[in-house]
Amino acid sequence: MVAFDIPRGVIVPVTAVEVKLQPDPHPFELQHRQEIADNWRRISAQNPALFDGRVVLLSELSYRGGKVVGKCHEIGFSTFMFWRDHDRSGAAEHAYAHAALVSSDNQLIAIRMGAQTANAGMVYFAAGSFEPVDFPGGMVDVDANMIREVREETGLDISRLRRDPAYHLYSLESGSVIVRRYYLDEPADVIARRIEAFVASEVEPEIDGPVLICSAENLPDGVKPHMAEIVRWHFRQDD
Repeated sequence: MVAFDIPRGVIVPVTAVEVKLQPDPHPFELQHRQEIADNWRRISAQNPALFDGRVVLLSELSYRGGKVVGKCHEIGFSTFMFWRDHDRSGAAEHAYAHAALVSSDNQLIAIRMGAQTANAGMVYFAAGSFEPVDFPGGMVDVDANMIREVREETGLDISRLRRDPAYHLYSLESGSVIVRRYYLDEPADVIARRIEAFVASEVEPEIDGPVLICSAENLPDGVKPHMAEIVRWHFRQDD
């Protein structure tokens, strides 16, 4: 059996996401405990704002008949950081979700991550790793993750917004992103001002502020490769 059997480098439609949270530790975390601890001491000394919270890491993921099916395990953020920067064994992979916010004038509302975060200066949609709370009953709730992360980072409540009927999946060796577009009723500049006001009110905001993307031709500095492809895909839909 191939643990990770998913198409790479192409955006595909997804009818359902069925990823289960396993009760046992991830084998990768068990195997590399001392290296993980040593690495965390080093990077947290460089950035004391980092927090070793609880997230999840995949041990299996497949795409069959339009469904994304997999297994994941609860880990420390320190384990994720060590895996991200050092592992190339194929024993684990990362998946995350993007609520692609679309304004009434068809601009994409992204964010730039704050200097104190693990992805400082990077531009993508407001998002974060899946956490154990995103698995009610042991099965992932993708939209709950999207709604929570957007609210935490931007102050926007997208829970009642119109959204695409289906998800889409885009996978690279660096990770797999589950995308769903949410449609706001306001123009991009109005939404941006709301996010800016929220960021200004936060004691320790996660983001520097909003980033408006109006086309695939003029991408802002710091756009991650997966994000650039999602932007191109979105604007192709309107051609």
